[in-house]
Amino acid sequence: MTVIALVGARRRVPLAAGACLLSFTAFWLAQRAADVSMIDLMVYRAEGETVRAGGDLYALRTTEAHLPTTYPPFAALLFTPLTLLDTADMRTLATLGNLLLLVAFTHLALRLVGPVPTARGVGHARVETALWVSALAVWAEPVWTTLRYGQINLLLAVLVLWDLSRRPGHRWAGLGIGVAAAIKLTPALFAVFLLLTGAAEAVRRGPWRAPTRHACVAAVSFAGATLLAAAVLPYDSRRFWTRMVFEAGRVGLAEDTANQSLRGVLARLLHTEEPGIWWALAAAAVGALGLAVAVRAALRGERARAAVSCAATALLVSPVSWSHHWVWCVPMALLVWTDAPRRGGRARWAATGAVVLVFCSYALWWVPHGVGRLELGQNYGEMTLSALYVGTAFAFLLQGAGQNRTSDPLVDQAVAKE
Repeated sequence: MTVIALVGARRRVPLAAGACLLSFTAFWLAQRAADVSMIDLMVYRAEGETVRAGGDLYALRTTEAHLPTTYPPFAALLFTPLTLLDTADMRTLATLGNLLLLVAFTHLALRLVGPVPTARGVGHARVETALWVSALAVWAEPVWTTLRYGQINLLLAVLVLWDLSRRPGHRWAGLGIGVAAAIKLTPALFAVFLLLTGAAEAVRRGPWRAPTRHACVAAVSFAGATLLAAAVLPYDSRRFWTRMVFEAGRVGLAEDTANQSLRGVLARLLHTEEPGIWWALAAAAVGALGLAVAVRAALRGERARAAVSCAATALLVSPVSWSHHWVWCVPMALLVWTDAPRRGGRARWAATGAVVLVFCSYALWWVPHGVGRLELGQNYGEMTLSALYVGTAFAFLLQGAGQNRTSDPLVDQAVAKE
């Protein structure tokens, strides 16, 4: 039976690969028909050109939208190879790379979530599932928008999940988080989560647990990348870490509908350009809740819930979390989906459908938005639609906070053999 199941799993992989390729091709054609600008990719290229020319990185304003540089200097160093490509080739390679990263991201998420058991060929089942999920996930609004803008969200998410899906004590675990945080600061919360998890484990089992080591590797990796950038770009590094890092307004308007963070929701709710102390208080409370949920899940061995909870927390408390930053909706939906048959109940299946609907409906774009700060005049119905990502993430955290673990021996066995 084991051999038959394994052969069947192998035979289904080409079918899943064909469906994924067909979906990706349709996606590619749809994006070309929409004449996507990949505007963020053009900003990355301009940053690389500025580095090569020795220009002022944070004085840069580029594209027809006059967009500034917002990432740390290390990111600009990584963007310099883009200047070696012409625009058409760069866009093509960026799209192909992001599609491959989507499959890798889904596969890594499944390493944390499931499936099981090994007796039925979990490796082939995981590849098959990753391909099917990727074929559907590419149409989700955060993924669509990531590829539309030529963003690096999937790259950062893969770096983080590569770390979190390693076995405990893996030599290089933490490297991905450190590098991701050096490119863009938001992933740094994962290092805080690992440090808190290690501290909690130390209370129970003794000092220097694996999460603490992971956090230290992440910190050293972040420091190394940042110091490298400082050595190559001393002026830009000094400006970023002493001034630009504190200027959230450079990233965009707080009330913009695309800003799916607590600050964005509060700006629209209060009809103000800057929610100020209300955002600070809300971010502190949600940050504490989210980290508590993530650490609690990690201590119980629920690695997928810990990872997604930490990611959701980082996106909620960040001053600006554009809708395309929410590519973490893919492992969130997978986690809710696998919880459905494991714990039973129609409500679980309804929750899965709700998560998929929220991130695939593009509902946040149904409200007034754009030039003229229209978001400041939204009514309550429109504000609800433009807060769907935040509401879904908050509900996910609350559900995790009130959840009691239901042991699944097959899951535990598969995780132990990773």
